Parts: sequence; C-alpha cells; structure tokens
Amino acid sequence: MNQSVFIVDDDPAVRDSISLWLSCHSYNSVCFEDAMQFIQQFTADLSGCIIADIRMPGMDGLELQAHLNEMGCQLPLIFITGHGTVPMAVEAMRNGALDYLRKPVNEQQLLLKVEEAFATDEANSQRRQQTLEHQTQLNSLTKREQQIAALVVDGLANKVIASDLSISERTVEVHRASVMLKLEAKTLPELVKSYLKITE
Repeated sequence: MNQSVFIVDDDPAVRDSISLWLSCHSYNSVCFEDAMQFIQQFTADLSGCIIADIRMPGMDGLELQAHLNEMGCQLPLIFITGHGTVPMAVEAMRNGALDYLRKPVNEQQLLLKVEEAFATDEANSQRRQQTLEHQTQLNSLTKREQQIAALVVDGLANKVIASDLSISERTVEVHRASVMLKLEAKTLPELVKSYLKITE
C-alpha cells in the first residue's frame, strides 16, 4: 500500500517546509494550494493521511472536512492552524479529525501524528478489505444455503431443519456441505465462527 501525506495549505512556505521535513523521514507527500484542488483530485483509493490548514481562503478546513465526510473519505485528517479557536478545534475533533496542531508546528510532534495516522489508515484499509471478503463469501451462498447456515448456527439438527423448511434431510446435508465448502470450514465450530464473522 503506497501511502502519502496530502498537504492542503494556501501558504507555499508551510507546504514546502512540511513536505521537506517529511521527505527527510522517507514520507511521500503531495501538496495542494487549496481545499477544492484536493477535492477535485480525491479518489477513494488514496491511502495515507491529510494535513490541512483550518483557515484557508475559499473553502476552509472545516468545510473541507465536511465535504470529505460526505464523500466517504476515511483518510485520517490532521489540522494545523495559526489562528484557530477552541470551538473550531472542538468541531474538528467531533467530526473525526485525528488531531489539531498549532503553527508553528512542532516537527517531532507532527511526525508522530503522521506515523499514527498511517497506522490508523492501514488498519482501516485492512478492515475494509476484510468486510469486502466477508461480503463476497456471503454473496456466494444461495438464499437456501444462507437459510440453512443460519439454522445450523442456531444449533438446529439436520432433521429439525428439514422439517422446518419442508425439505428432505438429504437436501439439508447437501446444502450444508456446500456452505462448509464455500466458507472454507471443515468442522461445525469453524462453520459457526465463519458464518458469524461474515454476518456480523
């Protein structure tokens, strides 16, 4: 996963200094001079984090955050500001910002926050991938297989399931075997664990 730090700040000196500092610590960075420029180039497959000034001409940092939240952006957001207020900080954190740092930014503190943001982004990415895999597994089951899997997980025997669904016990066995194959489960406990994981 190629992570980058996306720096959004209208002050070129700030952009350059942060970018240079990060490059000295092997971080790739991409700079944007305003919020709209970043939004126009944002895609869902970006990974890393965002460092954004909270006070910018045109769209400010809080408006950028609101737009990104609406777009489903999950990149950790670190705000920096030279003229922020407590209410702005509270709003930023309430809406999901990772942190809110004052200019001039302490470089070591910023580096620690970027490390934290990258770790958060990686964990989010793994969680999204796992959810996608679970959804794919669930979708691979037919409606009847989902029905039978749910009843098996509830602890019902094949005979009872057959009676409840008005089908033969042999049909239940065939569907159950198919479910175990698709969910890569070799035992009943594994089947229960796999099914609960993909339906949680």
